[in-house]
Amino acid sequence: MNRTTTLWRPTGPEELALVEASGWTAWPPRLPEQPIFYPVLNEDYAVRIARDWNVPASGVGYVTRFEVESEFLERYPVRQAGGETILELWVPAEELDEFNAHIVGRIEVVREFR
Repeated sequence: MNRTTTLWRPTGPEELALVEASGWTAWPPRLPEQPIFYPVLNEDYAVRIARDWNVPASGVGYVTRFEVESEFLERYPVRQAGGETILELWVPAEELDEFNAHIVGRIEVVREFR
């Protein structure tokens, strides 16, 4: 069995509705102004974005958790977007379908902020 890596993604209600429509198995295509998909490497960072950015922007913020095949993720270097624990992957929008194909199991909502 392939090893997996746990990733988190803070998201708002519109994106979450599209994830739900996929059967909780895929992230929706990026919008033209979103050339990169940014999953994050720890729950604390995802919580901060969901609470401090998604809630003011749309009234609710969700933290999702999902597993991706670790070997596949090796192509994406870990990016430090601020402090020591502000870690994310940068997945180009054109690679998102392939990224989705390497998700193992379902995308799940683990936190909700209003």
